[in-house]
Amino acid sequence: MNEHHPRKRFGQNFLHDPGVIQRILDTISAQPDQHVVEIGPGQGALTTGLSSAVGRLDAIEIDRDLIGPLAKRFGIDSTFDLDAPEGATFTSAGEHPCLRIHNVDALTFDLCSLRSAPAAPRLRVVGNLPYNISTPLLFRFLEQADCIEDLHLMLQKEVVDRIVAPPGTKVYGRLSVMVQSYCSAERLLTVSAGAFRPPPKVNSAIVRLRPYRPLPYPIADPAWHAQVVAAAFGQRRKTLRNSLSSLMTADQIAAVDIDPGTRAERLSVADFAKLANASAACIGPEIP
Repeated sequence: MNEHHPRKRFGQNFLHDPGVIQRILDTISAQPDQHVVEIGPGQGALTTGLSSAVGRLDAIEIDRDLIGPLAKRFGIDSTFDLDAPEGATFTSAGEHPCLRIHNVDALTFDLCSLRSAPAAPRLRVVGNLPYNISTPLLFRFLEQADCIEDLHLMLQKEVVDRIVAPPGTKVYGRLSVMVQSYCSAERLLTVSAGAFRPPPKVNSAIVRLRPYRPLPYPIADPAWHAQVVAAAFGQRRKTLRNSLSSLMTADQIAAVDIDPGTRAERLSVADFAKLANASAACIGPEIP
C-alpha cells in the first residue's frame, strides 16, 4: 500500500502514537450496545479499537484516497470500487462486521440518517476534526443534537479553551455561548503535536460534549438566538447598546434586567437565552 501523504486542504494530521491512541479509546469507553460515528478516520488509528468494541460503527471520510487503504485494512477491499460515485458506502466483513465507511462530507451529511429507527440508540460521535473547519463542523453537529448521545472531539487546544470558557474570561465568546447553550462541555485530554504525523504547530485537546435534554435555558427561536449571540460578540469592545443596536433597543435590553452598558463577555448563557427570547417576542424578526 502506498503511503498516503496528509493533505493540507483536508487539514489532515494523522494520529500515530500508540499510547495516545489507547488513552483516547479508554476515555471514550465505547460499549457493545452502542452506535459510534467516527468523523475522519484517516488511516484508522482509532477505527480498529472502536470497531472491536461497539455494536455498530459508521466512519465518515471525505478523502477518496484514504478509502482504499481503509477498505483493505478492514476487510472490504473486495467490495471497494474506486469508480464508485461520491457518497458511496462500503460495508466491512470478517473481523469488523459492524463497520461501514461513507465517502461523504461531514459538513453536509445527515448523521441522523444513520440511526436505524427513532428508538435506536443515539449516536456517539468521535472525531479528530480538521482545524480549518472545526467550528463549522461543531455548529453542524449542534444542529443534529437530537440524535447524538455525546461527542468526543479532538480540536486545537485554543478552540477547546474557548468552548469551555466561563463568562468574564478573555476567551469566552460566541463559540462558548453557542456550544454551552446546547451541551455540557468538559475538557478531557491534552495531546501534544508529536502524537501526529505531520505534527501540527499547536497542541490539541479532547472535549466531551453531552447534548442537554431538555435545555436548561429554553431557546424560543434558535436562529434568532444565534443571530443575537453573533452580533453581541461581533465587536467585543462595544457595549450591548451598540453591538445589538440593529436588533433591539437599549430599553428592550434593560427590560430583561440586563445592563445595556455591559459587554457581551459579561453575559452568561442564561442571559443570552433570556435576551434572545424576549427580543424575539417583542420584535418578531424575520430571520434571513
